[in-house]
Amino acid sequence: METALELRNLCKTYKNSNFKLDNVSLTIPCGTIMGFVGKNGAGKSSTLNAILNLIQKDSGEVTIFGQTMTDETRAIRNDIGVVFDTLHFSVELTPKKLEKVCRDIYENWQSETFFSYLERFRIPLNQKIKTLSRGMTMKLSISVALSHKARLLILDEATAGLDPVAREEMLDVLLEFIEDENCSILMSSHMSSDLEKIADYITFIDQGKIILTQRKDSLLYEYGIARMKQSDFDKLDASEYLSMRKRGLQLEVLVRNKDQFSNEYPGIVVDNASIDEILPLLTQEEA
Repeated sequence: METALELRNLCKTYKNSNFKLDNVSLTIPCGTIMGFVGKNGAGKSSTLNAILNLIQKDSGEVTIFGQTMTDETRAIRNDIGVVFDTLHFSVELTPKKLEKVCRDIYENWQSETFFSYLERFRIPLNQKIKTLSRGMTMKLSISVALSHKARLLILDEATAGLDPVAREEMLDVLLEFIEDENCSILMSSHMSSDLEKIADYITFIDQGKIILTQRKDSLLYEYGIARMKQSDFDKLDASEYLSMRKRGLQLEVLVRNKDQFSNEYPGIVVDNASIDEILPLLTQEEA
């Protein structure tokens, strides 16, 4: 299977800060969506900026469709559509004037596609961007990203600020995008419910380190959270669980195979695990 994006041992340190990206590695196969999750300050935005060469990495390698990303590789940049959590357009422009700017920026710009997205998202052509709601500006950003034949979308909180109906509409657009098996998405989001609906894989990052990459379906249908007393936990072998935390008088224990665990310990309750529940267990965040 062809690889859309691969990070190998990506490292980045910052002056006057204890934070660093520490050997970040991940692989996104073509035709898939990778959800990228972590607490605030975990390293998600730093990783995305390093991928896009917006910050200079100390070491490691970033390849996009098998090519190394540099400042000179314009062809690769044309293959990438980017949506950040903050707007990167001049707010004095209207969407119609923005389209003229994009014509000069992107080699494969498609005006007809852009205007069709504006119509689909009900974005007014002649209203200044600064007057649009946050939801509208996010839709405008995604319209740009989808209108120059990009094969890789890098999305940083792209569904933030959207109401539930608009978010569903956006998720439908993203699923349509990867119907082409040459296209892929890396999607950083705090909206774990969105990732649970559309992602193929989930990567967890904490303190600048990748702590787990797994198929989403495995996380939701195979992983589980066992709830037990300390006396039950003391009987477990370390190989039987991934992590644990204490909540009041009870321990929550993350296990890879809830059915197998239940068979071995029939007296212990094991519940399904959501992404929101797995994250604090992996990062040892207290409830």
